[in-house]
Amino acid sequence: MDSDWDAIVVGGGPSGLSAATWLGRYRRHTLLVDAGDHRNKAVEKAHGYLTRDPVSPREILEAACRDLDRYSCVERLDGEVVSIEGECGGFDVTTADGTVRRALRVVLCTGVTDRFPEVDGFAEHYGASLFHCPSCDGYEARERDVVVLGWGEHVAGFSLELLDWARSVTIVTEGFDFEGDDRHWRALADHGITVVEKDAVALVGGRGDLRGVRLDDGTELPAQMAFFSIGHDPRRSLPDALGCEVDEEGYVAVDEHGETSVEGVFAAGDLVPGYQLIQVAAAKGTTAGVGCAMSLRRDPPLEGRPERAPDVAEALDEV
Repeated sequence: MDSDWDAIVVGGGPSGLSAATWLGRYRRHTLLVDAGDHRNKAVEKAHGYLTRDPVSPREILEAACRDLDRYSCVERLDGEVVSIEGECGGFDVTTADGTVRRALRVVLCTGVTDRFPEVDGFAEHYGASLFHCPSCDGYEARERDVVVLGWGEHVAGFSLELLDWARSVTIVTEGFDFEGDDRHWRALADHGITVVEKDAVALVGGRGDLRGVRLDDGTELPAQMAFFSIGHDPRRSLPDALGCEVDEEGYVAVDEHGETSVEGVFAAGDLVPGYQLIQVAAAKGTTAGVGCAMSLRRDPPLEGRPERAPDVAEALDEV
């Protein structure tokens, strides 16, 4: 058993770093464990981040880590959390190397996993001219020809959104039948969006200079940007094992303090409902970090750690 912690934060993306920062500001003894598998690790530029537009997601994380390291009560660990057992006030957190650490609280910021299209050139173009989020990168598609890779009925709404910016939008279904109904077909046709039920086999051009999308019949669709929307899955192995409730879309449900249905377990970022933007992830992390820190007022401080303020509600009820 490693040393005890007030809180262990799982995941070092914007939400996890934000949660750990606010736990640090409340002087809670905190460990941030990060496996390094960040959703936007291939993205060159993030947009709309106040005072830093555009900025590399890596720069955001590096700057956040430097700021976090100023809090002496917070430590960072590169590693993967493979299991969490126990209950509020006594969670055993096990990392891949077999080490077990005890924490009074846990904050889960494990994010989601995107499903990628199978097309030659994906890795070369992803994050430069191929993206998964219209809100994040749609502005850069203004007055451009855009191809969307996907076949689920949700692709209709996804593609219609891009008309805020794109000159033209074409859906390529990767060889599958489009799953939309007559309503989706009509809406797409009414707004000039074509559905091509063929397989995209290659992205044409170099990184940052997409020229088109080649289909399996040899046709090449002109495109200066591409998006994909196949699906993404919340990384729920840890919250599921703990018994956390999820909403109808599969995201971990939290209250206004970022606490899940399991006492002492908090969650933030893309793992929970809401917009999936870096700015929003950081805000959710703030909520969970502050909520977690305040909940610890109900527990005595760890040995050698600062005294805590009383739980406000309990203190007032005692008067």
